[in-house]
Order: sequence, then C-alpha cells, then structure tokens
Amino acid sequence: MAKRDYYEVLGVAKNASDEDIKKAYRKLAMKYHPDRNQGDGAAAAEEKFKEAKEAYEMLSDGQKRAAYDQYGHAGVDPNMGGRGGPGAEGFGGFAEAFGDIFGDIFGGAGGRRGGGQQVYRGSDLSYAMEITLEEAARGKETQIRIPAWESCETCNGSGAKPGTSAKTCGSCGGSGTVHMRQGFFSVQQTCPHCHGSGKIIPDPCTTCSGQGKIKKTKTLEVKIPAGINEGMRIRSAGNGEPGVNGGPAGDLYIEIRIKQHDIFERDGDDLHCTMPVGMTTAALGGTIEVPTLGGKAEIDLPEGTQHGKTFRLRGKGIKGVRSSYPGDLYCHISVETPVKLTEYQRKLLKDLDKSFRDGGERHSPNAKSWTDRVKDLFK
Repeated sequence: MAKRDYYEVLGVAKNASDEDIKKAYRKLAMKYHPDRNQGDGAAAAEEKFKEAKEAYEMLSDGQKRAAYDQYGHAGVDPNMGGRGGPGAEGFGGFAEAFGDIFGDIFGGAGGRRGGGQQVYRGSDLSYAMEITLEEAARGKETQIRIPAWESCETCNGSGAKPGTSAKTCGSCGGSGTVHMRQGFFSVQQTCPHCHGSGKIIPDPCTTCSGQGKIKKTKTLEVKIPAGINEGMRIRSAGNGEPGVNGGPAGDLYIEIRIKQHDIFERDGDDLHCTMPVGMTTAALGGTIEVPTLGGKAEIDLPEGTQHGKTFRLRGKGIKGVRSSYPGDLYCHISVETPVKLTEYQRKLLKDLDKSFRDGGERHSPNAKSWTDRVKDLFK
C-alpha cells in the first residue's frame, strides 16, 4: 500500500514553517496516542499515530525534508539509497517534540527555562488557625509564624563548601533531564543523579547540607475577613515552599477552625441557642433577656409557653463573607422543672396540681390529646 504524502498526513502546506509542522504533529500525536485510544478503535489510532510520527520525523529534519521535497518517499527511504529514513540520525528533534507532547498528555510537574535546567514550582503549605465565634463574625487581624527559607550565608546559596564549586552533571550534561528509549519513542525524564538541577556538588556545604538555603521562621500578617466559616481557607500567595532552580514559590493556605462556643451553635449564617425558662415564667408569660453576639435582646413570652418553643430574632445571626444580609438567631425555649424543693414548696405545688386537676382538660390540652391517641392505639 502506497504511503500518503507526509504534508497531507500532517495537514500542512508544503511551504509550512518548522513551527507549523511541529504544532500539527503535536495535535495529531495527542489525538491518536495509544494511551488515549482504547477499545475497538485502538489499532486504527495506533497506525495513525505511527504515520504522523514518521511524517514529522522526516519533515522536522532539514536535510530529510529537502530530499523528500525533491525525490518524494524515495529520497528518504534507506532501502532505496536515500539520505535517511525513520530511525536515522536526527531522531533528537523528534524526541524533543515528543517529550513535550508526552508531558502534555500525562501532566509534567516541572517546566524548562530556556532549554536548560528543570524548573519546579514549590509545594503549597497548610496552616490550621483556631479562632472564636466572635472573631469569625467580626473578623480580625493577627500574626502567625511560618517556616521560611533564606540563602545560606556560608556558601552564598551555592550549596558547595567554601573554596569549591558545583560541577556540571555528567549524566544529563547540565540539562537536568535524560532521554530514555521505550519502544519506538523516547521519554524525557528528570535526571536521577542531579534531580533536575543540572549540577552535582562533590563537597556540600556543611551549614546547609548542600541545599543552598537555611530553614527559618518568619512572621506573617493575616487578615481574617468578617463572616468566615469553619473549613474556609485563606490563600497567601508565594508564602509556601520555594521553587527549585528558580521556580516560583508555592502558596500558603490558612484553614479556619472555629472553637466550640458556650452558648451559640452556628448553622451557616444563622445562630441557635437554648434558653432555660422557669416553669412559672413559661406558665404566666413575661419578658426575658437573651444573649446575642452584639449584646442582649428581649423576647416576650406569651402565657402558657411550652417546652421546645422557638423564637426567631431576625438579623441577629452572622453576615457571611459572601452574604448580603446577616442571618437570624433562633432561641429554643427549655422549660425547667424546679428541683430541691422545700416542704412548703411541695405543699404549694400539690395544692396547685389539685387545682389543675379540678379545672379539667383546659389546663393541659396537650395531655388530653395525647391520652386520647393512646386510647385509640389499644382499641
């Protein structure tokens, strides 16, 4: 079966630039890569992947492209005396392009700086900060101590013992990466000897152990926004671990933990509290004071308030960081039964109980309703 024209395979014109050819190949390689095509269409995708690979390998090499433009496939077929074919010299250009594509497919952890050493972003750091409910509602400004790194004064940041210097890594030639052949393609990996730095330090600095930096601590100003809630995070850009080979530093994430409050429980922007009320106050009604985060408020209890009754105080909750209005405060009434009674109090309660019984069902409507339901259950 005759081979397709290489320009047709890549979908580019014959006067396409080297960059256009590389872009076209990257697009096809990512589309037809075997790891991205499984199942029934895997075989066909692999053939298209190999076809695109061969076309790029020929057209990315100046001499091979010139031979192909003049003689066609015969000019690059080693069996026909051409200048070279797939797998001949010039494989480095293909490997470099495929290394970039391989990183796009599988997600590279680092980058490159001008074709030199591998550059890596520093790791992010996490800091757990515990604050009170009042501080969460109102916001606060505070300081925290976090780890920091400073250049080693002994070796001036080189990592090498004074009087010595780092040497170019012999395994990667200072590039920080090595190429490993796997089947029909080459994979670019971080050099295992220099770990991507491109340098080897024969005599490390004893102060920093060859790292070129010293771990210390620094004070950081932190502003906690009003209304922040449990589990929310504050990002402090660039205050994570430093990057490798000049890479950017990571970020610091401050995760908020709110202490348990003695009175209130938070539910989003709303607050809940349980208010104990004496039996006589619940029966007779009256005004009671309830606490809020902003001070005190009053509730008018109607006569005959029952245990579990909930009163809503609008706007007495918390205004969240993304809310336009504050939440509400829900006050749950807990009717308290008297304890440690004196003999005189016992007599008064017995007399009161007798008067309730003599008065009939009107004093205990809930009890009458419950008794009737129980009778119906056992009929």
